[in-house]
Amino acid sequence: MPGLLYKSAAIVGAAEANEIGFLEEPATALQLHIEAIKNLSDQTGIPIAKIDGIFSTGWSTELCEHLGITPKYIDTTAVGGCSFEMHVHHAAAAIYSGIIDIALVSHGENGHSARKIGSGGGNYGRGAGNASPSHEMTMAYGLGGAPSNYAHAMVRHMHRYGTKREDYAHVAKVTRDWATLNPRAAMYSKEKHPFGGPITVEQVEESRLIAWPLTILHCCMVADHGGAIFVVSPKIAARLSTKPVWIAGAGESMSHGNMMEMGDFTKTSADKSAEAAYTMAGLGPADMELAEIYDSFTITAAMTAEMLGLAKPGEGHLLWKDGHAAPGGRLPINTNGGGLSFNHSGMYGMPLLIEAYRQLSGTAEDGINGDKGKQTDARTCVVNGTGGSLSTTGTLVLISDDD
Repeated sequence: MPGLLYKSAAIVGAAEANEIGFLEEPATALQLHIEAIKNLSDQTGIPIAKIDGIFSTGWSTELCEHLGITPKYIDTTAVGGCSFEMHVHHAAAAIYSGIIDIALVSHGENGHSARKIGSGGGNYGRGAGNASPSHEMTMAYGLGGAPSNYAHAMVRHMHRYGTKREDYAHVAKVTRDWATLNPRAAMYSKEKHPFGGPITVEQVEESRLIAWPLTILHCCMVADHGGAIFVVSPKIAARLSTKPVWIAGAGESMSHGNMMEMGDFTKTSADKSAEAAYTMAGLGPADMELAEIYDSFTITAAMTAEMLGLAKPGEGHLLWKDGHAAPGGRLPINTNGGGLSFNHSGMYGMPLLIEAYRQLSGTAEDGINGDKGKQTDARTCVVNGTGGSLSTTGTLVLISDDD
C-alpha cells in the first residue's frame, strides 16, 4: 500500500521546447526554458500567471522576470543532473505544507548550441572562472573531465565484480532500441542523424575510445534540451483534464563533492536517496514496474540500478544484457532513449521526469511522443538522477492515477 503522503502532490503535465537535440539554428538556454514553459501551459491549461512556486538550477529569478510572475516560493537548487528530482521533492513539501499550489520545475540547457554561440545561455555555475584547488589537485591522478572520472568508476566496478566492458555495452544497445521508438530522440534513425538508428554491442565496443574503458557509445551525447513540468496540489489536479501522476516518495543524498573523496567507486548515494523514497512511498524495489535512471555513461545506469535495489551488486548490467530493460521486458528502463541516445544537454534529470510522466499518464505513444511499442503498461516508476561525479542523487517514486 502507498504511504501516508500518497496523493499529496502530483505532476500534471510535462513538455519540451519546440526543437531539441542537435539544432541547426542555435538556441539560448533561456529560449529553451521559455518554449517548454509555454508548451506546458498550453498542455495543461494552467495560466502562467497562476504559478506560485518556481524551481530551476539558478534560473528562477530570471524566469520570473521573463514570465512576469511574483511567486511565493523560489528554489535555485543546483547540484548537477539530479537537481530536478530534488526540485520535485521540494515542491511536494511546499505544497504539502500549504505554501503553494502550483509549482513550475523548468530546465533549459544549450549544450550543443553553446559551441556555436558561446556560453551565453548558460548552465548553472556559468562564469565560474578558474578551476577550484581541489579540481586542480585531482587532475594529477587522472581525474579531469567527466569521462575520465566515470572511467575510474567503471574500472573499479569491473575489477571488483569480474565484469567486462562488453557487459556494459548492452546498456547502450538496449537504450538505443528505445530511442528508435521515439521520433524526438536525437538518434531515432539514420535519416535524423548519420549515427542514428539501431546499434549492436559490437559497434559500441568498436567505436572511438574516449577514456579507457569508455568508448564514445558508452558516453552520453551533448545536445540542446528544454523541459518543464507542473507539480500541483490535489485540488488543482482535480480541475485539470490532464492525468495526474502522484508523487508517492522522494529522497535525496550525497556522498562526496570531489571524486577523490568517494569512499567506494562502485557505490553511489542513490542507495540512501532510494531508501528514503521507498520508505515514504510504502513500497520497495520489487513494486517498481518502470525505471528512469540517469545514464550519463553506461556504468552510471548499471551501478545506479544496483543502488536502487533493482539488481544485486555487480549484476546491474544484466537488466539490459538479459533483455529485462528492453522493449517488452519485465522492467523497462529509460524508455525515451536515455542520455545515451535521446538527449543529454549536460544535466539530464528533466528528461527523466518528462518520460516518467508520459509513461504513467499513458501519453508516451501518441504520434508525437513515441511510436507504437514505446508506451508501457507500468503503473509505478522509480526515477533517479545523479549529479556531479557520482556525487549527489535524487530519487522519486511515482504512481499513476487510479481514478
